[in-house]
Amino acid sequence: MSDAQPLLHWQEQGLERSVRWRSEAGLAPPRRVQLADDTLNADTAYKLACEGTALLWRGDFHNARQLLQALARRAERKPRKAAPVQAPAPDQAFHLHRQAQGQRARVLAMVLVELEGDYGIALRRAPDLRQACSEGWGPADGQPCVASLRELLGLVGAHEWRKKGVEIAALGTAPANRIHAHYGVFSPVRGEYLDLIAKAPLPSTELAFDIGTGTGVIAAVLARRGVRRTVATDQDPRALACARENLQRLGLQDKVEVLQADLFPTGQAPLVVCNPPWLPARPSSPIEHAVYDEDSRMLRGFLQGLAAHLAPGGEGWLILSDLAEHLGLRAPGELAALIAGAGLKVLGRSDIRPRHPKASDPGDPLAAARTRERTSLWRLAAA
Repeated sequence: MSDAQPLLHWQEQGLERSVRWRSEAGLAPPRRVQLADDTLNADTAYKLACEGTALLWRGDFHNARQLLQALARRAERKPRKAAPVQAPAPDQAFHLHRQAQGQRARVLAMVLVELEGDYGIALRRAPDLRQACSEGWGPADGQPCVASLRELLGLVGAHEWRKKGVEIAALGTAPANRIHAHYGVFSPVRGEYLDLIAKAPLPSTELAFDIGTGTGVIAAVLARRGVRRTVATDQDPRALACARENLQRLGLQDKVEVLQADLFPTGQAPLVVCNPPWLPARPSSPIEHAVYDEDSRMLRGFLQGLAAHLAPGGEGWLILSDLAEHLGLRAPGELAALIAGAGLKVLGRSDIRPRHPKASDPGDPLAAARTRERTSLWRLAAA
């Protein structure tokens, strides 16, 4: 949230009200706000939301959740008798999928909840979400705010995932093998790429750089493999706090130094690892920066700066999915050209198939591309 936070304005009981607006996705506050409660039916609510009217909830909290579920069902409803059309090209299918996701998100963001200055919610049957809000937004500052119910439930989901953590086989046996993702930090639930890191031959165990560390999981795997010192970097304060907490929990804080940096730390290392976002598209919210790398900024930056940060005889490990190529977002041969253009050569490559549910879901809009996807660890060196 920026210091100059926008306000949401509405009328209630004949009075003008203005309260701070919160949006993790950076959405502007809705211009039209209507008070809503348990008497509002889902069809009317959906029509209003599609028209851009936000619904500030004043009824039962659980009924608001049920309304949100009803809106989601309507947003996902397909035309009953759609005329047969030619299947779109992969890149068109991707962009149509993103457009549909964006429209669905905009509609579902129209159910709003007001929070008190301590993140309390003055609605019937409202749960105590103060801890989840504090973890996601920072400590309460005494000022009330309004946020979408969907975002609020996302905070709750992130809070539960943070408590539970994700088991990472490459970190060893339970219970000392869990990574706990903070709100806004991408969770390594899709962890097949970590198997590649766990098995690739280490060029050295003295020092490694982990570029864009996120939760700190790659740095943790390297430390468990015997790398004596790893410098892990990230730009996002949430990621830095998350990585430090995970490494502390795993007892690896003495082996990994976490620094705020745009890509590389100073100096050189015999091993430099980077798992950049896999799709060259524009992110629509902060957490999507872990998936979408607009204009391949991070990928290009890593490749172009790698040779200068490699110690003599060192290796750079690039972990990247080829999904972008199957979606038509990256041309065949483009990655090879970027590698060569950065003065690098390929020492080797290992591949793995994805194991997440969408990879085998024929109903997924991107199924044709996902069935061909491979994730690779490219071992690179200065040419």
